[in-house]
Amino acid sequence: MTTSEPSSGYVGRFAPSPTGPLHFGSLLAAAASYLEAKAAHGRWLVRIEDIDPPREPPGADTEILRALEHYGFAWDGPVLYQSREAARHRALVEALVSRGAAYACGCSRRALAGARRGPLGIIYPGTCRNGTRARRTAIRVRTTDAPITFDDRLQGRQTQRLESESGDFVILRRDGLIAYQLAVVADDAAQGVTEVVRGIDLLDSTPRQIHLQRLLGLRTPAYAHFPIAVNARGEKLGKSTGAPAVSLGDPRPLLLALLRALGQSVPADLGSASLASIWAFATRHWDPGGLAGRRQVLWMPEKIGYR
Repeated sequence: MTTSEPSSGYVGRFAPSPTGPLHFGSLLAAAASYLEAKAAHGRWLVRIEDIDPPREPPGADTEILRALEHYGFAWDGPVLYQSREAARHRALVEALVSRGAAYACGCSRRALAGARRGPLGIIYPGTCRNGTRARRTAIRVRTTDAPITFDDRLQGRQTQRLESESGDFVILRRDGLIAYQLAVVADDAAQGVTEVVRGIDLLDSTPRQIHLQRLLGLRTPAYAHFPIAVNARGEKLGKSTGAPAVSLGDPRPLLLALLRALGQSVPADLGSASLASIWAFATRHWDPGGLAGRRQVLWMPEKIGYR
């Protein structure tokens, strides 16, 4: 559902990939960003990041929006579908290539299998920095080892040296699809997002996104990375770990569990309140300070804990 209430200058967003239905972990991320925006009297946008068609089952976007509505989320303005912004994304890629800030790379995953690995995975060795004769190429953006530092509101000061910790990274894939890092930067800027609120599993992507923002002359938003939900084995909840879709029954019990997982005090009688009243209470009393430095929320139907 959409809203059109007056807002402050704050703009937040929830940007799910339509690879399957919402589960507790994705709903947790939605709730954190929603409460941040509403407590700031700001706007909350929904963006469907549908830029990887092979991984997107038909109708998943509709299921996601239906679940958000069922749990009482109210977004501002129309839903943005990232796939419809392809021309703008490609124009930014071409601009970076024309300036020499990005280049064609013919390296396959197999070719990079023996490359040095760092904390963020394979560190690209710069094989194609000076050109390639490959017919099928990706586009990588050039990096340096100048430290990229930012202050995350929950996780504190973060610093990363891209060239030595991840290497030049892909912004246009070999199959012609735009890469996540470029698309998210382009669309956050286009939508005027002032704070990115998301799970801590994306914390290490932030320096790469700041690097792109600087290259493209885009404003860097504030960042707040919340703990992610994990199961009893310490695995992030998701399709690959068998996380079930959220129920479309009575939304109130799970909504209260979400608030507790986000460190909020929930009065015992709130469970009998209306959905609108629960959101109004949660917005009025929103305080994420207790999650500072937390990385994981242990989610089990009968237990929520922190790690």
